[in-house]
Amino acid sequence: MDIIEAYVDALNWKVLINSSVRIFLILLILLVAMRLMKALLNRLEKRLIQNNQAEDEPLSEASKRVGTLIKLVRQAASLALWIVLILVILKELGVDIAPILAGAGILGLAVGFGAQNLVRDVISGFFFILENQVRVGDVAVINGTGGLVDEVNFRTIVLRDLTGTVHVFPNGTVSTLSNMTHTWSAWVFDVGVAYKEDTDRVIELIKQVGRELREDPVFRKKIIEDIEVFGVNKFGDSAVEIKGRIKTRPIEQWAVGREFQRRLKYLFDEQGIEIPFPHLTVYRGEESRPFEVELYEKLKGKVDC
Repeated sequence: MDIIEAYVDALNWKVLINSSVRIFLILLILLVAMRLMKALLNRLEKRLIQNNQAEDEPLSEASKRVGTLIKLVRQAASLALWIVLILVILKELGVDIAPILAGAGILGLAVGFGAQNLVRDVISGFFFILENQVRVGDVAVINGTGGLVDEVNFRTIVLRDLTGTVHVFPNGTVSTLSNMTHTWSAWVFDVGVAYKEDTDRVIELIKQVGRELREDPVFRKKIIEDIEVFGVNKFGDSAVEIKGRIKTRPIEQWAVGREFQRRLKYLFDEQGIEIPFPHLTVYRGEESRPFEVELYEKLKGKVDC
């Protein structure tokens, strides 16, 4: 008891009360800052979701992507505020925080050197998600490899190609990224017809197929605009190439393009439009001469007789 009484008598109550008041005010400021940060982040989250919905992104995907971003920002801001609070309180209690700051700086430098690739991947992933460069469900070509985007994380992007093979790319190693289904897509076609065909008539037939697709109850929901036929694009070795484009909703260009080509082939056959194609005749020595040659020799032999 004597030791406790002596310790209490030795206390500077004025300094203790002043420090307690300052610590209380610091805690109060932290509480206000946390609430203000939460309100601002909630407003930012709603704004980002509205902007993404305006770009025709599904609500579930927009909420998931924006929620991930906001969660990361909230955690980082909360950690920074708590670190500042602890340092200020230690200083108010008379603790010298200079060695702590120096040690933290050295530790941060060591961790930065050791995990620089990880930090690079996370920072790159943050901007991928923030700028909405690629989303789950998009078809993208990353570093020359194409596939469906399975996952977009802060460290990696995961693609799955047509064979089912999964490709994992650390975000920091992504040098080229081509998103084929962002906002809208397009089926670009080159139709080759024989030189004898009337190209104006062929263009009208192509537009006719495009109009029929837009009137189809299944495909009109997938097509954004009327078909664009740019005109004669190239004089090939055996065909005149006519180039055009069909704008579609994201990832629908392949379904629309296949149906367009199927209908165009039927219409060309119906209208007698010739689609040139290369021919190849294979000979296996004298024993497999073409039928026309054999027939000619037989007829010649009869005539000679």
